[in-house]
Amino acid sequence: MADMRAFRDAVSGWAGGGPGGPASELAERLGVRTAVLLEGPSDHAAVEALAVRSGRDLDAEGVCVMPMGGAMCVGRYAGLLGPPGLGLRLTGLCDEGEQRFYDRGLERARVARRDFFVCVADLEDELIRALGTVRVEEIVRAEGDVRPWQIFLRQPAQQGRPRQQQLRRFLGTKKGRKIRYGRLLVEALAPGQVPAPLDGLLASL
Repeated sequence: MADMRAFRDAVSGWAGGGPGGPASELAERLGVRTAVLLEGPSDHAAVEALAVRSGRDLDAEGVCVMPMGGAMCVGRYAGLLGPPGLGLRLTGLCDEGEQRFYDRGLERARVARRDFFVCVADLEDELIRALGTVRVEEIVRAEGDVRPWQIFLRQPAQQGRPRQQQLRRFLGTKKGRKIRYGRLLVEALAPGQVPAPLDGLLASL
């Protein structure tokens, strides 16, 4: 049975230069109506975790959460999935520093910029600010990452930096860590703590 993962794979193949037929067929079969464009897999993990804790089944609702592999891919994906391509409604998250890529790519694809939600630095930064550094360090300890965290803090480049920046950098120092913590930090949010960009995105779906 076809599922949303198969659709994501078909779209990724299409974006890489493959045929668009499989993606189009799966979109129709699965009833895909909306694509959520995200920079990478850590954002994907966070959005899906928030949907689960909110009691939402995005796949069943025809919503595909699509990690693109970087902000500079947004024009390509918007063209394939938006009005020039499959005609899906597009929404998503972007980092403030990458907004220029989104503005250009979305304009070319005739997609409304207002449907995209902006994180000040990135989604990890939003989550750390929402939870507070003390709570994030508790999660790091609970995950058994105390030793790598302490080693990281002893690096000369980290001396004197604000704790929030240190934590954000730490999450990106090992492959897969941002993905794991993207989910964990969302699961740790109390009611009312969901960062505005993430809250706005889910509410828009």
